[in-house]
Amino acid sequence: MLYAKEPDLSALPSRSALRKRLIGAVLGAGLVATTVVMPAEYGIDPTGVGSVLGLTEMGEIKRELAHEAAKDHAGLLPSLFGMMVGAAHAQTVEVWRDQIEFTLAPGESAEWKMEMTRGQTAFYRMVVTGGRVNFDMHGHGDAGDAVTYEKARGSTGSEGPLLATFDGDHGWFWRNRDTVDVTVSLSLRGEYVTLKQEQ
Repeated sequence: MLYAKEPDLSALPSRSALRKRLIGAVLGAGLVATTVVMPAEYGIDPTGVGSVLGLTEMGEIKRELAHEAAKDHAGLLPSLFGMMVGAAHAQTVEVWRDQIEFTLAPGESAEWKMEMTRGQTAFYRMVVTGGRVNFDMHGHGDAGDAVTYEKARGSTGSEGPLLATFDGDHGWFWRNRDTVDVTVSLSLRGEYVTLKQEQ
């Protein structure tokens, strides 16, 4: 039968020796960190050894790359946000169904109407250039219904929704009371059957 020898306690290092070795290891690790790790990883060289060994330059390059990566990452979210906002804006850009433009000499008039059913909503933008016009936005129906939505004198434009309150024709009558030719541009979208010029 084999028996293990009892360890010789006198061969073990003393507490004092262990303390010295521990202190030596900590000091050695600190020296390596200061002369090698800090210059190589962060470009920080308090002793000057890193520059001699060429480690400081490597650390500076790493630090610069990390800084650029952080800037790229920081710029990524605004870019993505900007793309999303841009896409949303593209979806909300007004697409007009009909656009008409005509010129009125002094004293001339014009009338355009949309055929609509009750509850339908059309959106319009009217722009007057070169002068001003008087206009009457109104509607009339086959059953004798009539309504005035808006009237203006000396107008250079108007925009908004037009909600049909009954079945019939709804639109605008313009007259140029200015002393110069004026151009009226009308853009339309929304719910209406047809757009027609009244004679």
